[in-house]
Amino acid sequence: MREYIVSTLFLLWLPVSPAQTVPADWSNVADSKGLCQISVPPEWTLLPDTKGTAVFRDATTAIAVVTSQPGQAFKPLSVPLQRVLDISKESLFENSAKRVFYQERVSRNAETPGALSASVPGKDGTCSCRVTFLPSVSAETAKKIVLSLSAVRE
Repeated sequence: MREYIVSTLFLLWLPVSPAQTVPADWSNVADSKGLCQISVPPEWTLLPDTKGTAVFRDATTAIAVVTSQPGQAFKPLSVPLQRVLDISKESLFENSAKRVFYQERVSRNAETPGALSASVPGKDGTCSCRVTFLPSVSAETAKKIVLSLSAVRE
């Protein structure tokens, strides 16, 4: 239990970089409309039947999903919305005009997944992603995936 708390604290300590560098061997995963994308490590599998989704081993170990919301203007989370979504100050890593990044759920044991979410401005809308992962998956890897979220460049 202690090691999961320590890894979560380490994740909270890590600075949020404005421009995430993605390793060259990572694969891009685009949402079903081709508007938004994330990048995943080479050992992750893209799901061909489900656009915008990649898994590590299987969906119960780790899953990353990217979506687009055309027409939904991007904006930081208001304090009332943070309360409704139950996002504590400690879990909200960035809430700016460029990105919203927070920890939705902390893993409590080896069988319980943690989850990270982010949103960024997209082309005429908002791009969002969520990574759900067991503690056997590196929190640093999950963070890199979430921070790779961007609009697809034309």
